[in-house]
Amino acid sequence: MADATPANDSPTEPPRPPSVFDLKITTLRASDPLRWLRLGWTDFARCPRIGLFYGLCFFLMGHALLAMFRAAPAYVLALSAGFLLMGPFLCLGLYEASRSLQVGQRPSLRASLLAWRPTQGTMAIFAGVLLILEMLWGRASLVVFAVTFNTMPSTANLLTQLFNPDNLSFLITYTVVGGVFAGLIFVTSVISIPMILDRRVDAISAGLTSIRACLQNPGVMLLWGACITMLVGLAMLPYFVGLLVAGPVVGHATWHAYRGTVSGPS
Repeated sequence: MADATPANDSPTEPPRPPSVFDLKITTLRASDPLRWLRLGWTDFARCPRIGLFYGLCFFLMGHALLAMFRAAPAYVLALSAGFLLMGPFLCLGLYEASRSLQVGQRPSLRASLLAWRPTQGTMAIFAGVLLILEMLWGRASLVVFAVTFNTMPSTANLLTQLFNPDNLSFLITYTVVGGVFAGLIFVTSVISIPMILDRRVDAISAGLTSIRACLQNPGVMLLWGACITMLVGLAMLPYFVGLLVAGPVVGHATWHAYRGTVSGPS
């Protein structure tokens, strides 16, 4: 006897693979940045040798920034801001150490130094985007200096000239231009690099997820950016010695900022 059940000739569509846009972005609280910093300090205390190694790198970069100030003062403000905002990329090894601690493994300096290898192509693309933004920022800074001063101010009287009331228009223009570039870099990179390391996603997906996080939590992310800038800025004051600790703590804390912002399995 023939089967009376009608055959279903319509093809069954395969399930759509999960996308990074399906990841849930956590609604953050104003206290979260301080919690991330506490977790960052805990990670630093658990692997101090790794942290101090990267802190020394920050210390040396600070002195390189000082040398740039003496040689080309027009670029130093943009480069110093970029130094603060590109920290998530420079702290890749610290993210690897925090990830190891989070899964109960013992972090090693060698593993942190090689953390970039599994995602080197994606990291190179993202680093290139940040580098282009930095170059544009530096060029814009030079243009602002050029249209304000007849000659480039010397390092001896740079601060005096910059904060002269007659140069108020320069300060306003420079702040607006710098704010635009700083905002672009921060919004696209605040959680991107740890996300690439953790989830092996492409650079565009990571950048868009970072933008989503900032759009959903603008106040908290603005507070987080202010905390990073303040801590690293204060650490620069005593001949950059504070960067030996502040740099790695902020790096570890950025990992926890990512983990606390993006929900879902890795």
